[in-house]
Amino acid sequence: MKKISYSQDVDALLVELSSESIAYAEDNGQVILHYSDREELVLIEILDFKKFISDDAITKLTSTP
Repeated sequence: MKKISYSQDVDALLVELSSESIAYAEDNGQVILHYSDREELVLIEILDFKKFISDDAITKLTSTP
């Protein structure tokens, strides 16, 4: 895993798995999967993230050790 970030403005968790360029995305409701042109999963975007997890957990996930 490359990077996890949380965007408070849009309440979305972004899980970056690779530095590949994104070629296309598949929308599965609250989860958007972004793929490279080689069909490798590059980024996972989870919308309305606060519905699934507490504020404390978000802080722990996104803080640097």
